[in-house]
Amino acid sequence: MDIQLASRVSALTPSSTLAITAKAKAMKAEGIDVIGLGAGEPDFNTPQHIIDAAIESMNKGLTKYTATGGLPELKKAIINKFMQDQHIEYKPFEIIVTNGAKHALYTLFQVILNEGDEVIIPIPYWVSYPEQVKLAGGQPIYIIGEEINNFKITPEQLKASITEKTKAIIINSPSNPTGMLYTRDELSKLGEICLEHNVLIISDEIYEKLTYGEHKHISIAEISPELKAQTIIINGVSKSHSMTGWRIGYAAGNSEIIKAMTDLASHSTSNPTTPSQYGAIAAYNGSQEPVETMREAFENRLNVIYDKLIQIPGVTCLKPQGAFYLFPNVKEAAINCGYQSVDELAAALLAEANVAVIPGSGFGAEDYIRLSYATSLDLLEKAVSRIAEFIENKLN
Repeated sequence: MDIQLASRVSALTPSSTLAITAKAKAMKAEGIDVIGLGAGEPDFNTPQHIIDAAIESMNKGLTKYTATGGLPELKKAIINKFMQDQHIEYKPFEIIVTNGAKHALYTLFQVILNEGDEVIIPIPYWVSYPEQVKLAGGQPIYIIGEEINNFKITPEQLKASITEKTKAIIINSPSNPTGMLYTRDELSKLGEICLEHNVLIISDEIYEKLTYGEHKHISIAEISPELKAQTIIINGVSKSHSMTGWRIGYAAGNSEIIKAMTDLASHSTSNPTTPSQYGAIAAYNGSQEPVETMREAFENRLNVIYDKLIQIPGVTCLKPQGAFYLFPNVKEAAINCGYQSVDELAAALLAEANVAVIPGSGFGAEDYIRLSYATSLDLLEKAVSRIAEFIENKLN
């Protein structure tokens, strides 16, 4: 049978992060000692009180459909979280619970974009932003966040990129893949331009709990009532509470947009997984000590590994302020080792050094690689040692 696939999916670029992770797992299954630094998920198990809450809900028979937009109890827990962390107030009808933050983003783009609408996406970007925009008929408009500016865009860049077709901008802070955060002043200045030109702000805050040193997460929605009204916040429990497989995310903002997202979800997913929602309630209402324990472990790993990484010839790296990724510039190392591109270097590291890293080309930044430090310090030190030895051998 000759099948003609829809053009909207034929043009998709596969997720580089998932592809590298899958290849590394396949090599491990063959008995190869591969160290994977690709996956974007914590290596900690979900805290026990969250697991217990989900099990208890199932034992009570709470395994049926819920409201499409999520359990009222979970929305209340999310509302309380916003009040405690950002001091901003949302109503239940301004929140939709989704099957992960990725699903929240996908649904959002589907309901706000018409054919040809433009969405401003700063580079480096999370791999799924452009693809989701294109799937909704939108046009990604890229702005390069220069390394000299900590990979962040400027108000001047934003203003120059806005056209009559501009519908939204994505702000991801802390950033995947760079780990950088926008300050309150930087967000305020970008927000002023968005208000002036009626540009919707999509604030991806999935890594908000993972910040280091003196750096703290600021939501653009907490700066002023006007910016709150202009912003859709995307968040979830995947990274903060090590619940990636539970698939619980949410969006908060304009009630008309949230209603449209809920209507669409009613025809696509029915509702988020019921036991996972009860787990998420426990995540927000229960002890936050495991969140801090995990954050401290990530910060310690970062401090140890960063110093070792920047000693490798041809490698430079800004120290991340949040999330759990390093995003070093390895262009010089790739060239000096005889490779035509960083992609080739990344492929060689996997094939010859048995270390899986993600090429920066998947994030719109081809001179870089992304390394996740969401794995044990022992494995991280081994991985960086392998990378260093591999490069040094190529140089000699």
